[in-house]
Amino acid sequence: MKTPKLLPWYARKAGVSIERAETLWRKAVREATAETGWVGNAEYWGAAMDHFVRLLEEERSTLCAPRVQSYVRTQNRMWRLPLIAMEDLFSAFHASWQRQHGADHRRAA
Repeated sequence: MKTPKLLPWYARKAGVSIERAETLWRKAVREATAETGWVGNAEYWGAAMDHFVRLLEEERSTLCAPRVQSYVRTQNRMWRLPLIAMEDLFSAFHASWQRQHGADHRRAA
């Protein structure tokens, strides 16, 4: 049986290999056939896709792939923190300088 054209996309989204997704698709087709008793109609394909998406979700929840996105974001913020502090410091110096020179110019005038 042919697999859906979007199977690689579903596999990548779930973080599983294409071969594993093909295995899950075949299992979903068997479950849809047992559930509907028909092959090839709209109800059958809808049930097959529902089962396939459910199986992919179950497979994703069993994977031990670390979620590094939040860690990378935290590291990015930590790396930028000295730069942000330096920018704030220079802004404060600039404002102080402007206040000091503004007072000097007013006294001179």
